[in-house]
This record gives sequence, structure tokens and C-alpha cells, in this order.
Amino acid sequence: MKLQEKVDSLPDSPGVYLMKNRAGKPIYVGKAESLRNRVRSYFRDSGSLDTKTEVMVRKVRDFEYIVTRSEVEALILELTLIKKHRPRYNVRLTDDKKFPYIKVTLDEPFPRVFPTRTLTRKGARLFGPYTDAKAMRQALKAVRRIFPVRTCRPVLPSRSITRPCLEYHIGHCQAPCVEYVTSEAYRKMIHSVMHFLEGRTSEVVKALEERMNEAAEEQLYEEAGRLRDQLKAVRFISEKQAIVSEAWEDMDIIAFASRADTGCVVVLSVREGRLVGRQHFFLTGVQDKSEGEVVGSFLEQHYEAGVTPPKEVILQSLPQDPAIFEKWLSDQSGQAVKLTCPKTGGRLREIHLAMENAKVLLEEHLMSIEGRSKRLPESVVELQKHLHLTQPPRRIEAFDISQIQGSDPVGSMVYFYDGQPRKGEYRRFRIKTVEGQDDYAMMREVVTRRLRRLVEDKVDLPDLILIDGGVGQLNAALEALRGLGIKDQPVLGLAKRLEEVYRPGEGEVLSLPKASAGLRLLQHLRDEAHRFAVAYHRLLRGKRMLVSSLDGIKGLGSKRRAALLEKFGNVERIKQAELDDLASVPGISPALAERIAACLSP
Repeated sequence: MKLQEKVDSLPDSPGVYLMKNRAGKPIYVGKAESLRNRVRSYFRDSGSLDTKTEVMVRKVRDFEYIVTRSEVEALILELTLIKKHRPRYNVRLTDDKKFPYIKVTLDEPFPRVFPTRTLTRKGARLFGPYTDAKAMRQALKAVRRIFPVRTCRPVLPSRSITRPCLEYHIGHCQAPCVEYVTSEAYRKMIHSVMHFLEGRTSEVVKALEERMNEAAEEQLYEEAGRLRDQLKAVRFISEKQAIVSEAWEDMDIIAFASRADTGCVVVLSVREGRLVGRQHFFLTGVQDKSEGEVVGSFLEQHYEAGVTPPKEVILQSLPQDPAIFEKWLSDQSGQAVKLTCPKTGGRLREIHLAMENAKVLLEEHLMSIEGRSKRLPESVVELQKHLHLTQPPRRIEAFDISQIQGSDPVGSMVYFYDGQPRKGEYRRFRIKTVEGQDDYAMMREVVTRRLRRLVEDKVDLPDLILIDGGVGQLNAALEALRGLGIKDQPVLGLAKRLEEVYRPGEGEVLSLPKASAGLRLLQHLRDEAHRFAVAYHRLLRGKRMLVSSLDGIKGLGSKRRAALLEKFGNVERIKQAELDDLASVPGISPALAERIAACLSP
């Protein structure tokens, strides 16, 4: 009811909303022209929602919203919040690492050109992102082969540098460090570098020709020869680029392919009518999303990251509210940007080309993931071999019991997949049915409770169960399996003393080679189950001791106990506290402070 009241009170204004789960974590961030209409649509009729959105809405326990002045401002804020919270149900780039860029430091008298992964635009131009670091290095290598840009780091000019380095003597630098070239001339070259990185080779050719002719007229033949060589190199690279349009247009062609929850977007960059590059990006969260939603999410993340959009962006499908995106992209570019979705003609053919590239790259990506999942670790392969299992034990659950003389007994279960712990699948148990120090009965209870849950939830049983202990603990686990009617479940016990492996129905222990990766995996499982059980046991014992120390003090209820612990941290500090300090705690009177001190005194 509180959630519905909150929905009913939403303003009819543009803004951003954050859907939150039970833990208060954002699971979806969205923007809206009208917050009231958009958020209401989630809670009206679940039958009109796609499957994934319906699942998301069932998990929503709260939401918050931020009103913005315009829809463009909402779009920018939405992207910022997605990057901050990484919500589960938003479409997002899968790559956690930052893509490399080429950075030009325009705020220096003699700018530098170098690779970076830090997106700081202040006083600089960024070119990228390069999804392939090798392609970035090749572009940078081409720049340095054609243009004599400096590669040193010092801020120039510098009084401490009195002579040029080797780069000058081999013709790779104009020695701005000792001002053999003026800042104005050096910056002209940097403008050509930026045009080259943008793919505007015709502007580079024109500038180089003008400077070469000027140098020749002034009889600076060495300089003219250097410019002539640069001109040849630029023309050679330009000739290798495929011609897409004879109209010398600048455009990005964007298309995608998807399967299940994974998508691949391909961006073909066309500058001055020539195809100058192809980039691809992988997305997650695309299942049950419309083409417009996927395209919109990608446009936000791609062009926000430092990429300058061209005058025209050709798309497989238009995003929702294309006018908002055009306004935002125009602000990013400094010129009018148009989004188009062609239905016929040459541009449609280019879209189909991009779609085919996306399909091929997506297939390669999914096959690569599938191949990695099929490659088993050596430890798992060895266990299958030594234990004579019918299938590799990829999913292993290990159990242990922890207690001290029957007090606060607990059990633990840890889960490993392909030899690696999955801590989100760990479980801990308070022993409920066993009195005294019966380890075997406790193991039987814990294994029964765990496997009964798996059976009831119709979840596949583990490939192998490991019991921390010898024959007695192993037999207790087998009794639990028989009680549940579970047959043919691989189980074994691992004793601590001699690292002996016990298998059901075998009189002799199995000794795995000491250097075996399979034995090391079993030891890791056993030790992790023991650690997890001991940690839970200590937690419960500490709580019991804490409650028993403060329990029974007349007038000291749960709220006052909590107030004392909040101020002093633990019982030991409460024991050492002065009466005035105890009485300063809200709810603790001087008389009660004396009573507490008397009860806690040795």
C-alpha cells in the first residue's frame, strides 16, 4: 500500500527513477518524460509487461526519483546513475575494463599524443574507444610514423633541458624541448594529427600540401621534403580505406545482433565517405528488450565515453524518443546530429553489412564462452580419474560440524564449481535436533536438511559430496541419503590426520598422490568448510555470552542493552566504565548504572 501511495503521488515531470529491491539496492534505472505515467505503467497490469520486466517488478520493494528540468538532462543523469550502481536489469556494456583511447593534450604549449584509459576531457581531445588495443597501437604508430610528435613527458618549454634527445637526431621529433620549432608551427601539426585520427584525410592532405609549398617557396627544402614524405604516407593510408559514399559524408553506422541475454553492437565509422574503422561492443541485459531500448542504451554509453558523434548516425532501429537523443548528441558534438533508420538504398545495405558483422562476432563470442566453460581444471579432471567417477565433479559440496563440548553446535556447507569457491552458495546450519556431543547425528541432520531442500526445489544434486571426517561421519551422511531415497550419489570423507580419503563400501582407504591437484582441491574444500563452520560457531557463542552477561539485570531491557553496546562496543568495556559514563547513556539512571556495575563486577 505504501508503494502504491508513493506511485500515486509522483509528479508529472521529466526525471529519473531508481527501482530498489528488498536490500535497498537499485536494480533498474530509467528516465521518463513523465515520471507519473512511466512508473505507473510498471504496476498497473503485469500481463502487459515482458517476462524480464515482470520478474524485475516482483522484486521491487521501493523506488526513488529525481526530477530534472528537461528530458535531455534526465538522459544524462540516467547514464550517470547506471554507471554508478550498475543495476542488474539495465542494458550495459559487458567489459568491466576501460577501453583505451588516444589522448591529445591541448592545454600544453607543445601537446603530447599518447594512449590512456582515463577519461579526462579537460584540456584534451580523446579519440576512441578502441575495443582492440592492437588497433589503438597501430593508429598511434601510424601517427608517429607520419608526424614528428614528441614522445617525452615533461611540460615544455623547460629550462632544465639544454639539448635535444636521440628522437630529434633520427628525425622522429622536431625538438620542441629546446624550441627548435615554435609552438604555433607545432600546433598546426597537431591539428593535422587530430584530423588524421578523425579519418579526415582530405583535410590533412590539403594542410600538408599548403605547408609543403610554403616551405619550398621559402627555400626550406629539408622541411619541404619532410612534409612531402608525410603527404605520401597519408595518401597511402587513405587509398587503403574502402569508399562507402561518394558524397564525402561523415556518419556512424550502428547495428546489433542478440541471443538470449547477450548482444553485440557493431559501429562502422565513415569519414569523408570512407570506411575508416569497425568497432564492436558486447552488451548484457538485452533479453526481452525492444530494439529501440537496446539502441538507446548503447548510444548513451558509447557517445558519453568521449566519442564525438558525426553529423549523421544511421541505425538499425531508432531509440525511444529520438528527438531527445538528437538534442543530446548535438550538444556533445557541437553541431547538429541526425539519427536515421533507412528503409531502402545504399545506407540500408550498409546497415545489413553491420548486422552481418554483429552476428558473426556474437557467434564467435558465445562459442568462446562455451569453449571456456567446457575446459575443465586439472584438479577436477584428476578427481574424476582417481575416484573413478562417471562424470567430472564440477559441482562439489563439502560439509563440516563445529562445537565445543556440545555448546552452540553448528554445521556448514561450502560450494565449489570447477575448483573455485562460490561463496554466494555457502550455507550454515544451527543444529536443532541433536543433544550433547554426537558429531555423527549432527552430520546426519545437516546433510539431510541440505539435500531435502535440493530435492524439494527440484535442483540438481552436486556431482560430489565431501564430508569432513572419517568413516563415522561418512556413514552418517550415507544414512541421510538413504533416508531421503537418494541413490548413486558420489560421497567421500577426508580425514585430517593422514589426509585419507574414505569411500562408501570400501574397506581400504584411498591415498591420492601428495602432489595431486585433486587432493589439493579436496583439502581446500575441507579447510574452507571448517573455516566457515568455526566462524559461525564463534559468532553464536559470542552472542550467547554477550546476552548472558547482561541478561538478568533488573531494569535493563533490550533497548537499554543495545544503547550500552552502541556506546561502549562490548561487555568488557562496560565492565571498565565509570558510573558517570554508564549513567550518560540514554535510559540509564544513576541507580541502574550502579546495579549494572555491581552485576558485572568480578
